[in-house]
Amino acid sequence: MTTRLNLLPWREMRRKDQDRQLLTLAIGAWILTGLIVFYGHLHVTGLINDQERRNDFLKQEIAKVDKEIKEIKELKKQRQALIARMNVIYELQGDRTQVVHVFDDLVRKLPEGVYFQGLKQKGRGFTINGVAQSNARVSALMRNLDASAWFSEPNLNVIKVVEVGSDRVSEFTLNVKQASKPTD
Repeated sequence: MTTRLNLLPWREMRRKDQDRQLLTLAIGAWILTGLIVFYGHLHVTGLINDQERRNDFLKQEIAKVDKEIKEIKELKKQRQALIARMNVIYELQGDRTQVVHVFDDLVRKLPEGVYFQGLKQKGRGFTINGVAQSNARVSALMRNLDASAWFSEPNLNVIKVVEVGSDRVSEFTLNVKQASKPTD
């Protein structure tokens, strides 16, 4: 008699054990993979949050620096305005005695027989209206003004002879520029 053993249930149980072990390993691998992915997600999220905090800090610092730059530009503008005002004041202080010299020189250069009727100033130029006994006296006035340290470039615009009573006089309009710096 031969003994017969039936190994089928044992093989079946072994297969079920192997399937259970494989399933357990698969579930463990899935759980481990899930944990790794979850940790990676948390780590990357933490890095992103840290970077966003750094970016926010940098934006705040940039805003502060921009504000300071604006203040510096405003201060530079104020400084330039003050320098311009100071230059105007220095110029006015330097020019304050020039008016006296100009009028004094006009009187000194006026030849006999010439009379001023009007004087207008625009910038550094003067327009003189006057009356002279002759054209030669107007020429003498122009020569005197051209030789002056306070005036330059005399230019006769209009001269006409008119009769005033029984006398004939020359009415003239003369332009002359104030010299920038007297030479004497």
